[in-house]
Amino acid sequence: MLQLSSMLINRPVLSLRTGTEVATALEPIINPNNLKVEGFFCQDNRSREELVLVGQDVREMMPRGIIINDHDVLALPQDLVRLNEVLNTNFVLIGKQVTTVGGRKVGKVSDYSIDTDSMYVQKIYVTQSLLKSFTGSTLAIDRSQIIEITDKRIVVTDLTVKAASPARAVA
Repeated sequence: MLQLSSMLINRPVLSLRTGTEVATALEPIINPNNLKVEGFFCQDNRSREELVLVGQDVREMMPRGIIINDHDVLALPQDLVRLNEVLNTNFVLIGKQVTTVGGRKVGKVSDYSIDTDSMYVQKIYVTQSLLKSFTGSTLAIDRSQIIEITDKRIVVTDLTVKAASPARAVA
């Protein structure tokens, strides 16, 4: 199931063992190499310190919150050696400039949707500049259209493709 990023921010983290809220998911940790949500930065309800919930420890994403087995799966960022490189990049998807392969500016990322089963970003939603879009609508760009992700921008395939002319019937 796809969920918008706004549904993942400031969500309660619920423990199956105790049946209570143990933390609050502040923001997702996104790997810029493959656009996978590797986990979430969380604020512990007990100590108020920032902990990390690794994506593989998420049992289910529900409207009420993120379900985990127990509070013990939350870890300090420095304890997660495998995620060290991703944590140090501080990658934020919202606000990134989006351009085409040809160099045309498309706009900026305003939102994205995540497949909650695979935890991959499936679509990014790009808000165009006011001059380009008088309707104020956003463009939905699928992950298959993304060519490159850098610190400053996301490069996508050219969005306008001319349709082939219809074939004429031979009499």
